[in-house]
Amino acid sequence: MNKVILMGRLTRDPEVRYTQTNNTLVASFSLAVNRRFVRQGEERQADFINIVAWSKLGEFCSKYFKKGQQVGVIGRLQTRTWDDDQGQKHYMTEVVAEEAYFADSKRDGEAGNGNFDATFGTMPNTADTGSDFEISSGDDLPF
Repeated sequence: MNKVILMGRLTRDPEVRYTQTNNTLVASFSLAVNRRFVRQGEERQADFINIVAWSKLGEFCSKYFKKGQQVGVIGRLQTRTWDDDQGQKHYMTEVVAEEAYFADSKRDGEAGNGNFDATFGTMPNTADTGSDFEISSGDDLPF
C-alpha cells in the first residue's frame, strides 16, 4: 500500500504548469511538515515535502492555496528520474496529491459561505437539489 497523509504549511504559492502532450494542468508546491518530537534545547525541525496535484485538484490548489496556509494532503509517494542536458541523472521523490483540504481555521474577513468541499470547489446548495430529505434544527435524529 502506498498512502501518504500530511499536514503542514505551504512554503510558497502553488506553481502551475501545463503538460506539453495534452495540456493537462499540474500544480506543484511544497509543505513544511513539523516533526513530532523536539530534542531538548533545540528548535522544532520540519521536513520540506514536494507535492504535485493534477487536473481539477491542481486547479483547486492553485486557486485557493497560498504561502503560509496550513493544509492537509492525502496522496501517494512517487519517485521519478530524468537526465539533464549534461547527461547527469536526477532523482525526485514527491507526493502525488489525491485529496487536499484546508487545515487552518477560517479567518475573519475571508470570503465564502462555509458550504465548501476543499477538494473540488463549492458544494451544491441543498435547497437547489430537489431532495425530499431535509433536516431542520427541531428534528429528532436517531444518532
